Amino acid sequence: MPAAEVDIDENLVAKLIEAQCPELSDPLRLTANGWDNAIYRLGDDLCVRLPRRQVAVQLVVNEQRWLPEFASRIRTPIPVPVHSGRPTAGYPWPWSVLPWRAGTVASELPAAERASAAAGLAAFMTELHVPAPPDAPPNPARGVPLANRAVDVEERLASGKIAGSERLRTLWRQLLATPRWDGPPLWLHGDPHPANLLLSNGKLAAVLDFGDLTGGDPATDLAAGWMVFDAPARKVFRAAVEVDTDTWLRAKAWAIVIGTAVAVHSDDSPRMAAIGRHVLEQVLLDD
Repeated sequence: MPAAEVDIDENLVAKLIEAQCPELSDPLRLTANGWDNAIYRLGDDLCVRLPRRQVAVQLVVNEQRWLPEFASRIRTPIPVPVHSGRPTAGYPWPWSVLPWRAGTVASELPAAERASAAAGLAAFMTELHVPAPPDAPPNPARGVPLANRAVDVEERLASGKIAGSERLRTLWRQLLATPRWDGPPLWLHGDPHPANLLLSNGKLAAVLDFGDLTGGDPATDLAAGWMVFDAPARKVFRAAVEVDTDTWLRAKAWAIVIGTAVAVHSDDSPRMAAIGRHVLEQVLLDD
């Protein structure tokens, strides 16, 4: 995990709340300290999300700018900020107060127990995937032509860290020949792995972390078919999103793109390592 570039603790978060939104003041407790953000639970109904690295700052700005607009047309709950925090002398970056959603993160459940979320995730993506405006946030790692990611994928497959790398390399090179997306750039979540999905009673309860939000090829998001589900649920998911064969093949290629990235960068995160293994196993299962 990358080192934090600022020191974030409960005292700092309490001071930010008191200075900018004192009406939201409530007990705080740390619930996550991830690659890019620290998250503190704020009372029972809210949480505070603060970048711990400069690279994550623009991602928070993107969420603050665009998620309120998405909420007007997407029925699935998403983390629309309750308060968009400003930089201060004690903390240099924007930060957000968000609703706290009850449920279980999908990555904590076996793949078979995620199956009943397939239709809900397909509905979310269908509502999200509409043409994006010219000022949609750029993202060189998501939504782009597969050829733009080829060098990175080949390096990961040659790293010695990925089981089945030879079969994956053969499949990857075949999928690279799939015709590229020729439609307008569509809005994308950009990071559709199961740690960003919240389930309740087996159903999709919320989609989290829109930090990779961008416009581009919807196949990037449809990689969730392999990242989240097993083979039976993947069939349900594909039928519900109603995509053409080329888009589905590119989605499989994107599962390799994202799956290899997760697999080689998760030595200190058992949860993410398990996600990486799952997606690459599912890709080869379909091969």
